[in-house]
Amino acid sequence: MPAPQVSFDELYAAHYADLTVQLYAYFGDRQEAQDVVQEAFCRALARWRAVAAYDDPVAWIRRVAWNLAVSKWRRTRTALSFLRKHRAADEQVAGPSPERVALVAALATLPATQRRATVLHYLADMSIAEIADREGVPEGTVKSWLFRARASLAAQLTTEEVRNA
Repeated sequence: MPAPQVSFDELYAAHYADLTVQLYAYFGDRQEAQDVVQEAFCRALARWRAVAAYDDPVAWIRRVAWNLAVSKWRRTRTALSFLRKHRAADEQVAGPSPERVALVAALATLPATQRRATVLHYLADMSIAEIADREGVPEGTVKSWLFRARASLAAQLTTEEVRNA
């Protein structure tokens, strides 16, 4: 006499946590373990009539989750191997210069409108008319923002230079 079929919801509720713990022990990453177990249950649900008829549906789900985990591990290993082989030896990027750090810090002290206008005008090479159109303000307002921003930046950056000298 075949064993009574259990519903998918009951099986999920009874075994999701156990399978996640098992895969967590393999992966060492709880989120990855949850992802592969969830995917295995999704695949089981898609073919539930056939899986429910198995002697041990949990064993099938465990095998699918394990296979997904191994496949993910292999893909990651292959990708890392590729990166190691194709990475340039002298790929060191210099950090930001002290002047750039000071400029970014000074820009952060400006009001948002002045900071946006300054960045758009001097770094994005937008004209005053383009900035005014983008911000929905008259050109005179943008000129005022830029004037005030330059004055504030000049004072801050000159003070920094004097302090560091």
